[in-house]
Amino acid sequence: MTREERVAAAGEIGTGEMKSVEVGSELILLANVEGKLYAVSDVCTHEECTLSDGGILEGAEVECECHGARFDVTNGEVTQEPAEDPLKTYDVTVNGDDVLVSLD
Repeated sequence: MTREERVAAAGEIGTGEMKSVEVGSELILLANVEGKLYAVSDVCTHEECTLSDGGILEGAEVECECHGARFDVTNGEVTQEPAEDPLKTYDVTVNGDDVLVSLD
C-alpha cells in the first residue's frame, strides 16, 4: 500500500540544491532541478556511500563523493560508472507548502 509522507517545506530546497531526509529506515535525497523536485535513494548503489554527504548536484546529475559514480536524479539511472544499478526513485507531490514523497 502506497502512503505519502511530508518530508520538507516547498521553499526549503532552492533550485540546484539537494537535501537528505529520513523516512522510517529509508534515506531519501530530494533534489531541485530547474524548479522541479525529484526524490531518489540517498545511498549510492556502488559502495553504499551517502550521496548528500559531500555529493555534488550538477544540473540533473548527482555525483557520489566516494568513487565518482553519477546518477540522473530525474529517473535514478546511472550516468557514470563505477555504479551499475540505478537509484530507487520516489514520486514527489507538492501540496501547498508541503513536499510529499510516496512510499511503498
